[in-house]
Amino acid sequence: MAGFEAYGHAIMSLALWSVVSIVLGMIATRGKTAENTCACGHPKRDYSNVVYRRGRAFANAMEMSGPFIGATVAAMLAGAAPFWVNLLASVFLVSRVAVAAVHIGTENQPLRSAVWMVGLICVLGLVGMAVWAVL
Repeated sequence: MAGFEAYGHAIMSLALWSVVSIVLGMIATRGKTAENTCACGHPKRDYSNVVYRRGRAFANAMEMSGPFIGATVAAMLAGAAPFWVNLLASVFLVSRVAVAAVHIGTENQPLRSAVWMVGLICVLGLVGMAVWAVL
């Protein structure tokens, strides 16, 4: 861990993101039945159905995992400012938990998109800091 002590919050955010992803994966399978599932195994597209929204929340989380992990690790390895790396990684984690809660609990797509954008901005900020640190 030598040299990474300053990135404690970012490292914790990466670890907790793994837990959040696993929990979302377990939640995504709840309530699936033959009646509400397509032949492909995924719930039928219907945002009024919480089973579909659970599956989409999990899929959306998986889509953001690579960019978040890559950007966070790149920023740390590049030696970007620890305060900002920690802050952006932590805000990303909180925003993604909020995205999942909004996605699963409501059909409010504008709110879900707004909260999703917070996480995207965090990832883009981490990418920018990684690039800036190596220039």
